[in-house]
Amino acid sequence: MSEHTVEEPAVKRLERSRSDRMLAGVCGGLASYFEIHPAFYRVGFVVLTLLGGAGLVIYAAAALVMPEEGKPDSIVTAALRDRRDRPWPLIGLGLLAVAGAVLLSHATLWPHGDAWFVLLLAGAAILLITRHSAPPPGEKTDAAELAARDSRRIRRVFVGFGIAIGSLVALLLVAAAIFAAVVHVHLGRGVGTRTYEVAGIQSLQHDYRLGIGGLTVDLRNVELPKGETKVRTSVDVGRLVVIVPDGVALQARGDAQFGDVTMLGNATGGHDVDKTVAENGTRVLVLDAHVGAGALRVSRAVR
Repeated sequence: MSEHTVEEPAVKRLERSRSDRMLAGVCGGLASYFEIHPAFYRVGFVVLTLLGGAGLVIYAAAALVMPEEGKPDSIVTAALRDRRDRPWPLIGLGLLAVAGAVLLSHATLWPHGDAWFVLLLAGAAILLITRHSAPPPGEKTDAAELAARDSRRIRRVFVGFGIAIGSLVALLLVAAAIFAAVVHVHLGRGVGTRTYEVAGIQSLQHDYRLGIGGLTVDLRNVELPKGETKVRTSVDVGRLVVIVPDGVALQARGDAQFGDVTMLGNATGGHDVDKTVAENGTRVLVLDAHVGAGALRVSRAVR
């Protein structure tokens, strides 16, 4: 009596393709499993992405769930299996999941300042950093050693990031110091926005100064006496606006090291800008207006 051996057909696995891939091999793997041309899936993912960003999330989820061709586990399976010994890949997956949920709730592809883009980058970076290549045949690597490698890699990334941020801050401080030296910034004069609405000649000051920010000196309600009344105004970095009274003669000099100067509607911009106005009358406002870097505008009040 002869015995016949019945061979069971091999179970087909849904896995990411190594040979037919443009990004992670998801479309190639789907095409091989369902025996449909990969272009069909690629067009579908592109259309879903353009219609609200869902295609990007679905593709990323498939890349995480589907194992790569020839490997037993997917990224998600490996992270969940080693969740106690190797927490970093699981943290990366969690960030990606939160980013995907936020993206779908907003139904938009572009960041627009939302947090999903930062979470997406952080999660993808953690998964990329903690990814290990397969060990050579016959060599075993336990989870504790992989976890130690993950921690060392994450620590090196944080150290490198800290060095980069520190270097950037140092460069910004050097640039700020050079700028302050060139423009002569005096922080002791104040920082912020100041507005002076002078009610009369009794409250008029001869000096109005500001270090950094916006300064407005409104003199429209001041009745000047006969003769010359001198006023000095300056902003080291920022915007200076002076409103002079109607019906008085103006003798003004406005200058800026870097920026724009507008004197009674006549504007000039650039480096070392210097403009003057010379009017004659019985009541004269002698104005000296200076801006280190920024914009200066002198206008006459309209009654």
